[in-house]
Amino acid sequence: MDKNRIIGAAKEAKGAVKQAVGSATGDAKLQAEGRAEKAEGKVQNAIGGLNDAVREATKR
Repeated sequence: MDKNRIIGAAKEAKGAVKQAVGSATGDAKLQAEGRAEKAEGKVQNAIGGLNDAVREATKR
C-alpha cells in the first residue's frame, strides 16, 4: 500500500471531523477548512491508488 493512500485517508478523516465540528458550532471557516482538507485527502488517496496500480502492473 502506497504511503499516499494512508496519509490521504488520514487527511480525509481529519477533514470530516473539522467539517462536523464546524457545522455543530456554526463556524463556517472551520467547515470550509474541513471540506478543503477532505478534498485534499481524497486526491492524495487517489494518487496513492494510481501508484499502487502502476506498481502492480510493472511487477508482471
